[in-house]
Amino acid sequence: MLLLARDTAVSARTAAINALKALILTAPDELRAQLRGQSALTQARRCAAMRTSGRRSRPAHALMLALRSTGRRILALDQDASELERELHAQVRALAPSLLDEPGVGPTVAAQLLVAWSHHGRLHSEAAFARLAGVAPLEASSGQTVRHRLSRTGDRAVNRALHMAVLSRLAHDPRTRAYQTRRLAEGRSKAEIRRCLKRHLARHLYRVMQALPDLTAIEASDWSRAIVCCVLPREPLAWSR
Repeated sequence: MLLLARDTAVSARTAAINALKALILTAPDELRAQLRGQSALTQARRCAAMRTSGRRSRPAHALMLALRSTGRRILALDQDASELERELHAQVRALAPSLLDEPGVGPTVAAQLLVAWSHHGRLHSEAAFARLAGVAPLEASSGQTVRHRLSRTGDRAVNRALHMAVLSRLAHDPRTRAYQTRRLAEGRSKAEIRRCLKRHLARHLYRVMQALPDLTAIEASDWSRAIVCCVLPREPLAWSR
């Protein structure tokens, strides 16, 4: 529930920011110069504080109203997203603190993984979890070239969560960066290295979640009951048996 609300707010904020950028492009040169080089939120704050005036022409008055309305919408959506992310962090910290201790795994990524994993017994192995996440390797060899590619099936939201975790590790985790350097020296492409890292991370995080207390045996919060019992089926997936 929190993930859905947060994702909706973020998507709406992105759409509003794009609309604001388009409006700024149609603004007079003087106003564009004032807003140039600023972050989207700074532009939204400045636009939200604009005042309309009856002395302006009708087109200028309409532009100011549109800029102010869009700026206020962006700020409201940003506040909603931040509030939901804080609550999401608190809920995930209560349910699975060990996930948040993993490099590259923030509250949004951890929540998405928990939604996919759901509970003990849903997925019988880490290979089933990898297939669910779309990171199970598929044979893509040709001639004397032996290589694999990732499946394009599975839960794309979980795949995106793993992808973001891998990108964060590549930027900040020394061991992951050392692995990338070694594999590049072996002739692997960066895309192939990311695929390998996503598969390894799926295996590792599945084991971390399997080590969590049985959520069906403890008193869970309303959010945990909803995310474990309602969002996903209680029965194991047919293909994971």
